[in-house]
Amino acid sequence: MASETVINAAGRIVPLEINGTPVIPYKGVGKHRPEGRKYSPPIATCSDYPADGNKVVSSLEEALRLCGLKNGMTISTHHHLRDGDLISNKVFDIASDMNIKDLIWFPSASFPCNDPVIKYLEDGTINRIEGSMNGPLGRFVSEGKMKGTAVLRSHGGRVQAIQDGEVKIDIAVLAAPSADSFGNAKGTGGSSACGVIGYGKADSMYATKVIIVTDNLIEMPCFPMEIEGNYVDYVVVVDKIGIPEKIVSGTTQVTKSPDRLLIAELTAAFIEKSGILKDGVTMQAGAGGTSLAIAVFVHQILKDKGWKSKFGFGGSTKYMVKMLEEGQMGHILDAQAFDLDSVRSIENNPNHIAYPVFNAYNYHSKGNLTSLMDIMILGATEIDLNFNGNVVTHSDGYLLHGIGGWQNCLHARNVILPIPLFRDRIPVIVDEVTTLCGPGELIDVVITERGIAINPLRRDLIESVKGSGLPIRSLTEMKDEAERICGKPQKPRFEDEIVAAVKWVDGTVIDVIRKLKPVK
Repeated sequence: MASETVINAAGRIVPLEINGTPVIPYKGVGKHRPEGRKYSPPIATCSDYPADGNKVVSSLEEALRLCGLKNGMTISTHHHLRDGDLISNKVFDIASDMNIKDLIWFPSASFPCNDPVIKYLEDGTINRIEGSMNGPLGRFVSEGKMKGTAVLRSHGGRVQAIQDGEVKIDIAVLAAPSADSFGNAKGTGGSSACGVIGYGKADSMYATKVIIVTDNLIEMPCFPMEIEGNYVDYVVVVDKIGIPEKIVSGTTQVTKSPDRLLIAELTAAFIEKSGILKDGVTMQAGAGGTSLAIAVFVHQILKDKGWKSKFGFGGSTKYMVKMLEEGQMGHILDAQAFDLDSVRSIENNPNHIAYPVFNAYNYHSKGNLTSLMDIMILGATEIDLNFNGNVVTHSDGYLLHGIGGWQNCLHARNVILPIPLFRDRIPVIVDEVTTLCGPGELIDVVITERGIAINPLRRDLIESVKGSGLPIRSLTEMKDEAERICGKPQKPRFEDEIVAAVKWVDGTVIDVIRKLKPVK
């Protein structure tokens, strides 16, 4: 039986119930006020654990059995090992061998290495995924093949859901490059170092049972502790938790595309001429080729002017690390490391600080780190004429990306989207986004290789670049130009069935993704 639907504050038709649980439709930015108290897991007693503190058990299967793995449980994993992850799939291999059914997988993100879990979605071992899906996993969901309804959250929305009890984790399985027998764990050291493991922090604090899996068991105490042993039930030692060359990339490179380099140059010019780049600036950029080029240009401007960024918030890259080491950045607060230089920096530089998203992105908390950021550089799959953004589906309607921290970062003081005017001859600027992930009132500037569009709500930015010589244009003008070059793409056709819900940072439903109609 289909759930009743309503039109939310963004004008999207959304259900009042998902997977049998009532949900709250999106009310607008800052309009939903949480009530009650934080969720708390069951009280534990240390008398149930070894007096000598040694929580090591023989295998992941033994740990899952001791945790009471059974049908319908919610299992969480994190994505610090990225495409080199050797642990998360193993959980479901074991569950399948135990004939466990209807599990809910709650990852902080998935990667191509997780495509093998499709067979467990098909045979009922996994009921649904509540987390990002890429490639074949996203296609599987878009085609309506998953039993349950997927739920997509930002990184901050994920920890909000854990903290508020919207998602109750039964077993958290957290891979750690280094750990001791008590369960203290960190992201540095050993052959599988990934830098930081802060995405698992909230899981460790709120899950009923917590398993640490490591390939580098060290003497107590494992320090600095990103996950504390008093939250951990069992420790498992394996030969390898990840494939090192796939965990982080040592070859993250600045784009060589002339169009993308032009976008980066325009972005650097805009933030300088508008006055938002200044001494003491706080900023975050991504790890894509265009974002890295922007970081290089910004670094040079800071050098030339003798300025210093107060701090940068990561994902960190070697280009951010270079700013830190050369004195153009005071600190890096880091949620994840994108390359080997960043991993080494986290381990050796006291001003490069592991900083879990639980402290940075959680909208239901007493402070939002991203609201302190002066400059936020983000991407998008689509932008519409109202500056609304989409990062999870493409114009063909397929679910092919996760939200990541994108929604949370929209709360920065100046949100800038450097994006190409079209990709594969498909315009990026559209009349209306296929899927609404972030409201246009929070997106300030869109920069393409053919011009810069400033949100009309930002009169201050519009005034600041008058007479600057920058190519200021409207989104409508750039959209029309893209369609003259590429033609207007045909919109995807959807069926009524909802295959995924998109949550806003406060836990409300901002949009849904429906099953794609087969192309005839």
